[in-house]
Amino acid sequence: MDRLGALHSSPSAQLCRPRPTSVRFPQGRPATVVRAVAQPVVLPCPRAAAPAALRHRASSPVAVTGRKVCGPLSAVAMSGAADSLASVDGLGSSPLEIEIDNDLEPEYTLIRVEGRGQGNALLAALSSGLQQFGVNVNSAAQESEEGKVLNVFKVTTTDGNKVPQDKWDGLRDLIQNMASSSKVSNQPAIYGQLAAADVMRLKGEAPAGISQGDAVALELAAAEMAQAAAMFVALEKEMDELKAKGADGGVLALKDTARQEAAAELERKMAAMEACLAARRIVAAPEPPKTAAELMAEQMKAAVQAPPPVSSTGPAAGNGFEILLQAFNWESHKKNWYKDVKGQVADWAKQGFTSIWLPPPSDSVSPQGYLPRDLYNLNSCYGSEADLRELIQTCHEHNIKVIADIVVNHRCATYQSSDGKWNKFGGRLAWDNSAICNNNPAWGGRGAHKTGDDYPAAPNIDHTQERIREDIIEWLRFLKNSIGFDGWRFDFVRGYGGQYCKVYTDATVPEMAFGEYWDTCEYTDGVLNYNQDGHRQRTVNWVDSTGGTNAAFDFTTKGILQEALQRNELWRVVDAQGRPPGFVGMWPSRAITFIDNHDTGSTLNHWPFPGHRLQEGYAYIITHPGTPCIFYDHLYQQGGLREAILDLLALRKKHNLDCRAKVTVRKAAGDVYAATINDKIAVKVGPGDWSPNSARIDAPGGKKWVRACSGVNWACWEIENA
Repeated sequence: MDRLGALHSSPSAQLCRPRPTSVRFPQGRPATVVRAVAQPVVLPCPRAAAPAALRHRASSPVAVTGRKVCGPLSAVAMSGAADSLASVDGLGSSPLEIEIDNDLEPEYTLIRVEGRGQGNALLAALSSGLQQFGVNVNSAAQESEEGKVLNVFKVTTTDGNKVPQDKWDGLRDLIQNMASSSKVSNQPAIYGQLAAADVMRLKGEAPAGISQGDAVALELAAAEMAQAAAMFVALEKEMDELKAKGADGGVLALKDTARQEAAAELERKMAAMEACLAARRIVAAPEPPKTAAELMAEQMKAAVQAPPPVSSTGPAAGNGFEILLQAFNWESHKKNWYKDVKGQVADWAKQGFTSIWLPPPSDSVSPQGYLPRDLYNLNSCYGSEADLRELIQTCHEHNIKVIADIVVNHRCATYQSSDGKWNKFGGRLAWDNSAICNNNPAWGGRGAHKTGDDYPAAPNIDHTQERIREDIIEWLRFLKNSIGFDGWRFDFVRGYGGQYCKVYTDATVPEMAFGEYWDTCEYTDGVLNYNQDGHRQRTVNWVDSTGGTNAAFDFTTKGILQEALQRNELWRVVDAQGRPPGFVGMWPSRAITFIDNHDTGSTLNHWPFPGHRLQEGYAYIITHPGTPCIFYDHLYQQGGLREAILDLLALRKKHNLDCRAKVTVRKAAGDVYAATINDKIAVKVGPGDWSPNSARIDAPGGKKWVRACSGVNWACWEIENA
């Protein structure tokens, strides 16, 4: 028997039975069977959803003041379609097969939905959604085979009859849109009819391809929030009804899962509304016309070139105009890296890089250098000390600063103690176990307790001891004064108090100093929360603990930006006060912005940026405040990414953008983020339509905006003849 004929009334029984190997249908199928392969449409912007999904309305619409509301079998185009199609499950590239049949079962209409990337949540969503729209679901089942998931439903109308064929198109549209709204986290999208009608009305107010007006976008965000609220309320009521009827635990558990997902979806729509409001709080008021003298002063100021590189009064992110290159990846130790990259230094200088970050220089148990052993031994897997000196000298000849990766949270011992523990160090710094923190018994440490998080792979160094601090300072002075390093990148600074980074920075006076404060972002059900204020505040607190002498990598911006681009939720890229939502929005002069590094990307891929959105990520960090750090792998990646990075670097340098550049967010919607920087350039990220000219943003001096550079889903404009 084929899959359509083997259904039982229990969904759980269907989920447990053996998976068949194929589906066969007889020749000459009945004429009443409709098979549709529906490729979901990727919407270029939220309001581009075609109103065709409402073409099958009920014959007697419900009367509501000012509008018509679709009847029970109306198809509702869900607002999350564009978001979900860009998600990592890749659903947008796979067709969805929807089949409706009135002949294979004597009493029921059979609905068959097959596609990739749909989990149990879709089964629950469709079951509940069909009932909400006037179709009784008598049984539902799900099976998977070779990556595809099949959902099959036996349904009738509310009066117990088969669904008439003239309603099938509406059903098919409804199912397609609900499936398109399923996110990676499997939130279903079944909403109340009144809110759904509002969303469709707003999305249909402008022809496809025409950008939304701000007022309509705000109204749409409010309607989508109401839609999500209606969904949540409906599921709450269903839960109450099921409990009152004494439903079994399995049914309640399934419904409760859907309710939790609805709550998460509502939270996200509320966050989108909050972001929409935030973007409107900072809309700049029209400036009064400038006098001839003011215009002349602006022109003279624009003609001034960027200041020459100078040593800043405090290290942190350098002189404010730094552009940093992480000049290695996780596999660089497999070559004589110092010699290999020496020949690239001249190109880096021409491309606009002012500083490079090199891997840990010392002898190490691990070839990458992050388990250092003899700190003064600079013959590593990356090359010899002589090779390192030559590379640094070449960089200095091209006015490029060289930053050393400083790993002093922990250090590997050279010898075992009498009890077999590795806690006796060799080389010039021949410490014993008194230099090791006492919190981890594996190392037999006799020092003080940790002042930060434990790193279990190696003995953690006790920075509270003055003699240990003096030894580390002396080693850093050796790296700076003898080897030639210009600054420090402190590794794993969550492991020891920021006050010690201040001690080391003050004592050695580097030109740049910054730390890797990698903290976990805040998630709900696997989806990043909109508000990451707590996360970035912890980074602010760490920089504060260094007395502001150190900058920090902006992990908050990385997390928000990659989530926003991966889900087509670019409303995330503005906080509730209208600022950039990462650490850079709170302390831009201390923020090192980045897309990936040797840990998050490369071959480790602990937390990688979505590969198909890399150009957009760099379009954001290179044009915005903070100090951008470009990853070596990306600089040399073909397929347009390298060209995009170089174009953006040239634009940043041309317009003298520094770490404190002024950002005015112009738009933050699902599919587009736009901002102007220092009133000199405009940038658009995302597939949505936007330009400073169409948005009627006045350019200084009454000039026009012209496109400076562009790539996949991003573009930058500058003022003509600037």
